[in-house]
Formats: sequence, structure tokens, C-alpha cells
Amino acid sequence: MGEKKLKVAALDTPYAKEQYKKFQKQQRQLIFKRRRLTALFLIAAFVFIIMGVQLFGEHQHLTELKAIQAKTEAESAKLDQQVSTLKQDVSLLQDDDYVAKLARSRYYYSKDGELVFVLPDQDKTAQKSSSDEIVKSETAE
Repeated sequence: MGEKKLKVAALDTPYAKEQYKKFQKQQRQLIFKRRRLTALFLIAAFVFIIMGVQLFGEHQHLTELKAIQAKTEAESAKLDQQVSTLKQDVSLLQDDDYVAKLARSRYYYSKDGELVFVLPDQDKTAQKSSSDEIVKSETAE
């Protein structure tokens, strides 16, 4: 078992030598093609990985921008509501009757001969908001 003898003998003819050279050339071309194909595959894989990373980053950035947009739109709607409320307050403050009722309810201003009664059970914030509602409802009528 120690030594194996080859049972196939190589022919030493010019045709056999030519065929052996052709076979070696084909093997070299096959190895070259495989290496070239492997290199192209590695380059393509590298490009796809780079593009995938960039795509993922852009997706994250887009998600952040959408969150910022939603937050900004919510703030804008809130500010629009505040602006409309303030415009309404400005238009109400231009009415002299409303200003007089507001001064009476908030600051206990009275005309000559009027008496102002303060009820001790009411909380100041509840009194202020209820007096504002009363004044606004009276002006709406």
C-alpha cells in the first residue's frame, strides 16, 4: 500500500503534446474566466451593499422628516386656532359694551350707584372663566 504505480502511460507523440497544450490553455482560460466572474460578482455585491446602506439611510431620514412634518403641521394648526381666537378677542375688545362688561366681571369695576357682590365659595379661576363665558354669551346675543 505504500507506493501506487500509475497504470496509464502518457503518449509522447506530437499530437498528444499538442492536445495537452490545448487542454492546459483551456484550463488557464477557464481559471481566468472564473477569476474575472468572481471579481465582477464582488464588485456588484459591493455596489449593491453600498446602495442598500444609502437606501436605508435615506429611508431613516425620510421617516424623520415625516415625523417633523407631522409635528409642524400640528403646531401650525394649534397656532392657527390661537390666531383665530385672538382675532375674535380683538374684534370683541373693539365693542365698548363688551369692554365694560369685561371690566365689571374681571376687575369689579362699577358705575356710580352700582354694587358689586363677591361670592366667597367660588374659586378665582372658575370665577374668571365663568365670567368670561357669561360676557361672551351676552355679546353673542
